[in-house]
Amino acid sequence: MAPSTPLLTVRGSEGLYMVNGPPHFTESTVLPRESGKNCKVYTFSKDGTLFAWNNGEKVNIISVTNKGLLHSFDVPKAVCLEFSPNNTVLATWQPYTASKDGTAGVPNLQLYDVKTGTCLKSFIQKKMQNWCPSWSDDEIICARNVNNEVHFFENNNFNTIANKLHLQKVNDFNLSPGSQPYKVAVYVPGSKGAPSFVRLYQYPNFAGPQAALANKSFFKADKVTMLWNKKATAVLVIASTDVDKTGASYYGEQTLHYIATNGESAVVQLPKNGPIYDVVWNSSSTEFCAVYGFMPAKATVFNLKCDPVFDFGTGPRNAAFYSPHGHILVLAGFGNLRGQMEVWDVKNYKLISKPVASDSTYFAWCPDGEHILTATCAPRLRVNNGYKVWHYTGSILHKYDVPSNGELWQVSWQPFLDGVFPAKTIMYQAVPSEVPSEEPKPATAYRPPALRNKPATNSKLHEDEPPQNMKPHPGGDKPLSKTALKNQRKHEAKRAAKQEARSDLAPAPTPQSEPRNTITQSASGDPEVDKKIKNLKKKLKAIEQLKEQAASGKQLEKNQLEKIQKETALLRELEDLELGI
Repeated sequence: MAPSTPLLTVRGSEGLYMVNGPPHFTESTVLPRESGKNCKVYTFSKDGTLFAWNNGEKVNIISVTNKGLLHSFDVPKAVCLEFSPNNTVLATWQPYTASKDGTAGVPNLQLYDVKTGTCLKSFIQKKMQNWCPSWSDDEIICARNVNNEVHFFENNNFNTIANKLHLQKVNDFNLSPGSQPYKVAVYVPGSKGAPSFVRLYQYPNFAGPQAALANKSFFKADKVTMLWNKKATAVLVIASTDVDKTGASYYGEQTLHYIATNGESAVVQLPKNGPIYDVVWNSSSTEFCAVYGFMPAKATVFNLKCDPVFDFGTGPRNAAFYSPHGHILVLAGFGNLRGQMEVWDVKNYKLISKPVASDSTYFAWCPDGEHILTATCAPRLRVNNGYKVWHYTGSILHKYDVPSNGELWQVSWQPFLDGVFPAKTIMYQAVPSEVPSEEPKPATAYRPPALRNKPATNSKLHEDEPPQNMKPHPGGDKPLSKTALKNQRKHEAKRAAKQEARSDLAPAPTPQSEPRNTITQSASGDPEVDKKIKNLKKKLKAIEQLKEQAASGKQLEKNQLEKIQKETALLRELEDLELGI
């Protein structure tokens, strides 16, 4: 029996309701429409069989399959809901309020038994960030970060702390996906000249300096994002600073680090300077995609050795989304970008389609791996609210626009477990649709009034880079990077021009002329310039050696990392000197 199509849940000023997925798009009878504007939050269970929401009076749980109400909880102020992986526990969180007399407030994090409806445990959780406890996929262990410690509970017994991981000033942790052996990544921010670090542990081996599976330290980090791959063999760490001290970026600085459970670690070398917008693992756990660099941003797929596999060139993008099966990758530019999407066949690195979802604030793959949901939601944007369902080949299958006086707050797919929907062969031809395609107006560059009646020039603010396969060719050397190829072409053109100039200036040989002494001339004709070129090449060679050391896992010093960051400027200076600029 084929699985049913995932439902769409819509929350906005028109209320809370569900819509049947493609190809029907009719209102579902699973959830009677909750009219009014009081619904604050909703959530599905991981397998999509349970649905919970807060209607402003109570938190209700229904069975999606049986369409029946299971429980109601008197938590009217709850703004966060989440089910445990096996649907055993429903966690609710409401804003913490302290008593007027200065005593501790009422516990605001509740854990309810989904089967019986009883409250298993209440905690005080002041911050909304990382409010929900983290369960392992089999619910054998559950963890919370409390006062510089990570507390572990076993078998949903929240009355007894089974284990503690104590590190001074633990700021964040991330439990690995999958079953045993359980692993946990913890982040400790730096202080008083000491670097920040991320360590990987295997539960419950936390004692002693040798207990950590891997350790990675870095100086430039005010906060980190830790991303486990699906097989729990490695973690990607995006380290961010709030302020870029060099003044190069408004967004601060970001660096990307790779840490494996076998102890290996490396700094992922990104060929373009600028912010790191997004990093995502493929479901295969063997590669990841990073979107980075000043606009137009680059996107590159890396393997587990942190070597580039495929470079998608540059474009207006700030997000990446792998399909549930990992065979399709969408690169998109949302937020302050115009919503252009690039849909790529990951196996063949072939472009499938380039649809444009203007003004989108939300994107999600359907669990079937074929359909895409984009939406414009408030409060990010309060005009043109609505959502669209696409086929990945670029066709719009369904479109809903909220009335001009209304708002859309949230829309999402019903989740399904992995493997429910089989992967299908990739199509390149757009599927038929009754919804007319929206051809976006071609974007034209701004022209000041003084130039509007004059012929346009072909000058560009930047040079677009095309996609490039970075895999080494069989029996050949590793392909040159874009910068190296560009420099190589310029040097060849310069060399050819010099040879042509010499042939024009050289006097015609005569039989009577006597052979002159050959004088070794410098490449530029200026000894001072030659000296500068020699020193620059020496510095670049040292940087290459440092990069090789970093790639092999060696921990570099702060001054060595700063040397690597100067590589682009040195290459530009060398290029100018060699071209005589």
